[in-house]
Amino acid sequence: MNTAIDPLLIARLSNQFGSLSEHMGVLGRDLELLRCQVVAERDRGTEPAVAAGSPGAASAPVQGPAASVSGTATSDSPADPPVPPIAGPVRVGQVAAGSPRAPQAGAPMGGMAGPVPPVPGHGPAGSAPGQGSVAGVQGQVFAAGQAPPVGYPGGTGALPPYPQPPRDPRSAGAAVGYGAPQWAAGNPGYVGGNPRYAGGVQRPQYAGGGWRPAPTPVRRAPWWQREGVISRVLAVAGVGVTLIGVVMLLVLAAQAGIFGPVPRVIAGAVFSGVLVALAARVHGRAGGHVGAVALAATGIAGGYLDIVAVTSMYHWLPSVVGYVVALGIAAGGVALAMQWRSQALAVLVVLGAALLSPAVSTELVMLLSFLIVLQIAATPVQLVRDWPFLHVVRTLPAVLVTLLAVAGASLGSESIGLRLQVLAAAIAIAVTGAIGAVLVGRRRPGDVTSSLTFAAATVPLLAAPMMFERTGATIIAGAFAAVLLGLAMAPWTPKLGARAGIPGHLTVVAAVAGSFALLEACVAVSRVQTLSIALMLVALTFLAVAGQRRSTLTAGLGAAFAVLGALAFLDVASPAMLSGQGEAEAHLGVSTALAAVATLAALAAALWCARRLGLVDRESDGTAVGVVGGLAALYAVTTLFVSIGVATGSSDGFRAGHGLATVAWMVAATASLLFGLRRLSHTPQQAKVALAAGLLVTAAALAKLFLFDLATLDGLLRAVAFLVVGVLLLLAGTRYARAFAEAADRSGSAPAN
Repeated sequence: MNTAIDPLLIARLSNQFGSLSEHMGVLGRDLELLRCQVVAERDRGTEPAVAAGSPGAASAPVQGPAASVSGTATSDSPADPPVPPIAGPVRVGQVAAGSPRAPQAGAPMGGMAGPVPPVPGHGPAGSAPGQGSVAGVQGQVFAAGQAPPVGYPGGTGALPPYPQPPRDPRSAGAAVGYGAPQWAAGNPGYVGGNPRYAGGVQRPQYAGGGWRPAPTPVRRAPWWQREGVISRVLAVAGVGVTLIGVVMLLVLAAQAGIFGPVPRVIAGAVFSGVLVALAARVHGRAGGHVGAVALAATGIAGGYLDIVAVTSMYHWLPSVVGYVVALGIAAGGVALAMQWRSQALAVLVVLGAALLSPAVSTELVMLLSFLIVLQIAATPVQLVRDWPFLHVVRTLPAVLVTLLAVAGASLGSESIGLRLQVLAAAIAIAVTGAIGAVLVGRRRPGDVTSSLTFAAATVPLLAAPMMFERTGATIIAGAFAAVLLGLAMAPWTPKLGARAGIPGHLTVVAAVAGSFALLEACVAVSRVQTLSIALMLVALTFLAVAGQRRSTLTAGLGAAFAVLGALAFLDVASPAMLSGQGEAEAHLGVSTALAAVATLAALAAALWCARRLGLVDRESDGTAVGVVGGLAALYAVTTLFVSIGVATGSSDGFRAGHGLATVAWMVAATASLLFGLRRLSHTPQQAKVALAAGLLVTAAALAKLFLFDLATLDGLLRAVAFLVVGVLLLLAGTRYARAFAEAADRSGSAPAN
């Protein structure tokens, strides 16, 4: 066999691929023809066909590949003249000379560019092969006297000529296909390409009776060159500088003795009023929105600072009256922002007044009160407008100043009266944040910003217990924890949850903050020896509720308390305390025994909760949880027995406790071995882990028995420990051998030792 490449074969393949390319081009143009007709029918609706014999009627069927196209023609409108018969073969896109639709000489037909070369086998009936024209949008040939059908470019009722986009110089001489537009080089062509883009140029769209020009892509300018950015920056800078000037007028001028108190206050009020009046006048003019917002924000914030100075610095107004007047000014500013639909105005008013109030107010309590007034005044607007930045600026200033006050009261020697006032401020901030978050959550459940600001509002009250002694701190933290956890559990009550409409993210925030408050209460109410007991009891409660309600969040909080309780438990019952008699008698006792019992209860609740939540459905997960829980339980049992022995006060109590602990270890090992043997045919992986754990615990029990108990225990205790451990070993070995013998009998093979 000749393995050389045959040139004739290569030539035949080349001709076949060329023919296939021509046929694919014809098919593509025919599909485009059909699309044009569908668009024309959709845009113009169904029109009555021209009567037979009329000048617009077809006199012969369409020949060529598009022979299924109707030969009738319609007019664009009643005023259009009829289309005369075509004398001689005419390509689609061409009409007879003298027709109203005849194109100019040399113009491209139907928006297509360039001459159309012939394709063999696609000419008119009776023509020789290789003669005729390409069938398609520009290649269909009609017999003499036949009018182009509706939908053909250039025919009656056809789409207007398709505008050809500018040609890319790189595409010179590159023909995409017969009769197709010459687009950029490398473009897939008009047919089969992206219907909106070709060659990187966006395609014009036909609508409204004509071709709409393609929209020119516009590059976005840098942010500093965009319209309105510089004006906004200048406006914000103007607000800040002007408000600083107002503060200087109220404070620095007083220190320099330039003006008296009355002229300073009157000048500040008049100046603020003039700015607000100018803002109202500028707002109605073209392009005056930014300036109006800046003027109004400056005037309203300046008026607020003026009231702060009158109340706090000059004491001309009682505190309550000053707070009410300030609330009215702030509420008026927020109302104006709502009317103008400007979040920027509300933010500038609240932020400007909050940042500069510390420079005007001379008393801490009054400063906190004026900041809380701003927080309250800006709360109702959130029920109507979704302004997230206002959430932040109305909450953070009061929170930060209150935290500083709490820290100062905790580290200093302030009076109890001042501490109670700071506590009242923290309570007011938390209550305002909670009310706002609940009201906003009912109207807009997806508003996460309100819940986050509520979380920030709870921080001062969480820090407030540091200012008081143990009893006061416990009461404050416990009460706050009860309120927050009650808010988190409100959706669990069907009727209350439906009425409250509290969103899920708000319950999460309330649960987490309530857990922190509960942790503070546990730390405050307990001492070092009893802290683990309190934490484990809280963990037990959370895990029990989580298993009952199938709540993953509650289970996570319970697990967090369990981890903290375990750390506290290790602190009061470390391995060094369990191994040394002196350390054990000095630190272990009833409290550690109760802590061990609470730990065992929390472990049992955690295992039950994990099963309820489906966390141990997989065999591997259940095995891992069992191993970790088993080790923790063994440590707690050991601590329990040793603590009980020490608590008895007997000189042999420590040794007796360790003897009981060794027996407990061996009981646990035997139980693990029996469990593994029972589950060997059902869950092999879990059974193998249980058997391995049982053998390891058995080895540990034996090592403890010979290395520790033999040297520590005396007389009867030593004998009892050895007897019990030996009996358990015999039981485990017998059951182990019988289980494998039964397995060997079932498999028909000899048992393995």
